[in-house]
Amino acid sequence: MLYRVFNENDYDDLRALDLEVLRFETPGFDALPEREREGRTRTSLAALRFFERSEHSFVAEQDGLLAGAIFAQSVWQGDRPIVLVSRLWVRPGLQDQDPAVALEVARGLLKVCSKSAYDAAIYELHLAVPDELQAAAALEEFRTPGRYAVRYLGSRSETAPGSRLSGE
Repeated sequence: MLYRVFNENDYDDLRALDLEVLRFETPGFDALPEREREGRTRTSLAALRFFERSEHSFVAEQDGLLAGAIFAQSVWQGDRPIVLVSRLWVRPGLQDQDPAVALEVARGLLKVCSKSAYDAAIYELHLAVPDELQAAAALEEFRTPGRYAVRYLGSRSETAPGSRLSGE
């Protein structure tokens, strides 16, 4: 597995991977309102250019095919920087074909992002961890200081991903 920064030659493959993952995560993705589909997509030209320059975004490549990608950026918190992982993709189907390879992809992407953060003197990575990434995050020693929640405003609140927090 090769972990590397990506460039404009990877943009089409990243867009295809993004859509493949979105369709896997949400089987009815193509039927969602256009605004919701756009809200979930992370591979607009502006986003790709931004994350290409972020110094913390990488792809995992195996035999010339993207097996995964991580989009992350440094964010100043007022008293210290963090690296915020916006999206971590593992190609759908890898888990079924070879769970060890899927784990290797996720873990390798977290590891290379962690190294880039450390090299930049940033000592915190923040990541929303969906169920399928918990094993990789655990192996890379992530901690859960609490639940990570997102409030979607406007009409996106009706179709946004995730489950609502209960007041119980």
